[in-house]
Amino acid sequence: MTTPRRLTTLATFGLIVMTAVWGSTFVLIKDVLGRMPVADFLAVRFTIAAVVMLVLFAQPVLRLGRVQVVQGLALGGIYGIGQLLQTWGLALIAPSVSGFVTGMYVVFTPILATVLLHQRVRAAVWLAVALATSGLGLLSLRGVSVDLGVWLTLASAAVYALHVVGLGQWSRPGEALGLSALQMVAIAAVCLLATAPHGPTLPPDRNAWLAVLYMALIAGAGAMLMQTWAQSHLSATRAAIVMTTEPVFAAAFAVAFGSDVLTWRMLAGGALVLAAMYLVELAPRRDEATSEVLGTASTEAAHHEV
Repeated sequence: MTTPRRLTTLATFGLIVMTAVWGSTFVLIKDVLGRMPVADFLAVRFTIAAVVMLVLFAQPVLRLGRVQVVQGLALGGIYGIGQLLQTWGLALIAPSVSGFVTGMYVVFTPILATVLLHQRVRAAVWLAVALATSGLGLLSLRGVSVDLGVWLTLASAAVYALHVVGLGQWSRPGEALGLSALQMVAIAAVCLLATAPHGPTLPPDRNAWLAVLYMALIAGAGAMLMQTWAQSHLSATRAAIVMTTEPVFAAAFAVAFGSDVLTWRMLAGGALVLAAMYLVELAPRRDEATSEVLGTASTEAAHHEV
C-alpha cells in the first residue's frame, strides 16, 4: 500500500519531470513564433492535445459529474488565457526574461491561496517563496525594461497562480484523467477563439510541425495530466515552488545544447531555487516527525499515569 508520504514524494518528482519538459520548450516556442502567429500556434498545439486526450480518456470524462465537468472547463479556460498572455509576451521579450516573469506565479500563488481560500501559509513557505524568487532573478535577469511583453507575462503569471490554486482545490486522484482531458478541451477552445474570424493557420514546415507535436503531446497533454494528478496530493503553494525549477532546467538545456555557457549566476540561482524546493519538502517531514514524537510522548505519559 502506498503511504501518503510516498505519494507526496512521487507527486513532487512528477512535477519536477514536468517542469524539465517545460524548461525544454522556451527556445522551441521562440523559434516557431518567428514563423507562426501566437494564437494559431497555440490553437493547433492544444487542439491536437485535446483530441488525443479525448480519444484516450473518453471513459474517465464520461464518469465525471456535472460539478467536476464545470470545474474542469473553468480550470482549462483559466489556463488557456494564461497561455495566450504568456506566449504573446514571449514573442516580445527574451526567453530568459519570460522564464523569470512567468515564475512569479510562485509569489502570486500563496497570496491567492490566502485571499481566496483563507489558507494559513507558514513562515517557512514564505521564506521558500523569497528564495525561489531570488533564484529566478539570478537565473534569468541581466537588466530588463518593463515593457508590454513583461506586463503580458506578469499577467499570465497571476492567471497561472489562479489555475494552480484552483487545481489544488478541485483535483482528486481518481478524477485526474477526466479532469485533465476536459481542461485540454477548454484550453483548445480558448485558443481557437483567439484565432477568429479566420481560424488557425497550420505550421509552415516539417520542423515547426515536430515542435508543435512535441509541445502538444509531451509538454501539453502529458504535462497537464501529470500536474492534475500531482496537485491532488500537494498543496497549491508547495506545487508552485516545486515548479519554479522550470528556469533551472531551461538554463541546463541551453548549456547542454551549446546555446549558452555555464555562469556563476546559473549556479547560484539554481542553488537558491533548489533550496526553496528542499525547504518546502523538509518542513512537512519535520512537522510529521514532531507529531510522531509528541504522539509517542503522550502515549508513554498515559501509560505512566495508568
